[in-house]
Amino acid sequence: MVSAIETVSIPTGAAAERYRTAERTLWSSHGLEPVERWIELSNPRMRMRVMEIGSGNPVLLVPGTGGTGPYWAPLVRELQGRRCVMIDRPGWGLSSPIDYTADAYRSLVVRILSGVLDELELDRVDIVGASIGAIWALRLAQAAPPRVGRVVLIGGSPNREVEIPAFIRLLRSPIGALLVRIPMKAGMLRKQLVALGHGAALDRGAMEDFIAWRLAFQRNTDSMRHERDMVKAITGPKGFKAGVTFEDGELREMDRPTLMVFGTADPTGTADIWRRFIAGLPHGELRLIDDAGHIPWWDAPSEVAGHVDQFLGRPA
Repeated sequence: MVSAIETVSIPTGAAAERYRTAERTLWSSHGLEPVERWIELSNPRMRMRVMEIGSGNPVLLVPGTGGTGPYWAPLVRELQGRRCVMIDRPGWGLSSPIDYTADAYRSLVVRILSGVLDELELDRVDIVGASIGAIWALRLAQAAPPRVGRVVLIGGSPNREVEIPAFIRLLRSPIGALLVRIPMKAGMLRKQLVALGHGAALDRGAMEDFIAWRLAFQRNTDSMRHERDMVKAITGPKGFKAGVTFEDGELREMDRPTLMVFGTADPTGTADIWRRFIAGLPHGELRLIDDAGHIPWWDAPSEVAGHVDQFLGRPA
């Protein structure tokens, strides 16, 4: 329970401290001072790091590939009057890894998120998921609707109509085993961000603090190695394995109000694909952010936060 959170051992050493320094620098550049907390989950057994900012109605934020705690900074800065709870997914940031082959993905992610809520003594939350974190958010809403108020999905995510992104295909390939061990260079990261639709933000210098943090993330944690393990577990030669993406019948049964925010420069699907996806939900809405990329709150933080804040402000 909450009283036991601070007793969990935390990562130490030079690499962990370098990463924490980079995190603090990014948070500080946005005027934020999160609280770091630790919880121990039993099923699956792992140590998870949680970052919290603010007070008020709780919002659980689940990141996608390429991000964890600090990459939410431009969004949570704008979400006033809310308790933003940001997890490091298993193996990400400073959370310990798990074996993703041990159980079905859909049930595994539900147990993880339910365990987080139990340990934090949160009976019910709104939930925001980005990229593959959107799958986590929807699976929790599907399996445990009483624990979820409203759902926000940001950026494209695994979908039956969407091909596995090129970077994810590369990550699961034999080349990926080398890629995750090579220290990332700034130029390589910039090319990745351009491919994800963030060229305009880069041109105006809006992601320099993100780049500095993301390089430290890749160099000082084993996150990408663990993410490769997850990618290999949930994908096959022809696409995502069963239980990762949603069938039409599952979408029709989803009773939680759901908002999707999609940047028109995001290469993960198209606006038409996501219109069809949202149309399959009984209570779904779509908001498009012109010229924004895969993590659109870095391109248009006020616009994205405005949609999220307005949506979460309504009674569920």
